[in-house]
Amino acid sequence: QVQLVESGGGSVQAGGSLRLSCAASGRTFSHHAMGWFRQAPGKEREFVAGINYRGDTSFYVDSVKGRFTISRDNAKNTLYLEMNSLKPEDTAVYYCAADSLLYGVYVISSNLRHAAFGSWGQGTQVTVSS
Repeated sequence: QVQLVESGGGSVQAGGSLRLSCAASGRTFSHHAMGWFRQAPGKEREFVAGINYRGDTSFYVDSVKGRFTISRDNAKNTLYLEMNSLKPEDTAVYYCAADSLLYGVYVISSNLRHAAFGSWGQGTQVTVSS
């Protein structure tokens, strides 16, 4: 298992940008597909974006496509989520998670949203005001 710690959340106005980071401990970060999830008050946690272990396949939910970019730096054991053109409906606690499967390639990128995410961070709050 990897231990995950998110950072970079904050409060911004609509149209603004934030960059979330997820620092991983352990030697196997580069072996796991990773994902970003979010949970708004009163709503279920939802998948936002995922990336395979090599970083060459990614998938986004429609609501963030074209605005958010997921990336990873395996040398730094860090996952990122660049969020641009933020909207009030993006307000949520954002979590990073690691796939329990090692070396998952996910040729069909949409399968990333169904990965067996087994390790989770504590979350970071993102608040977007109108």
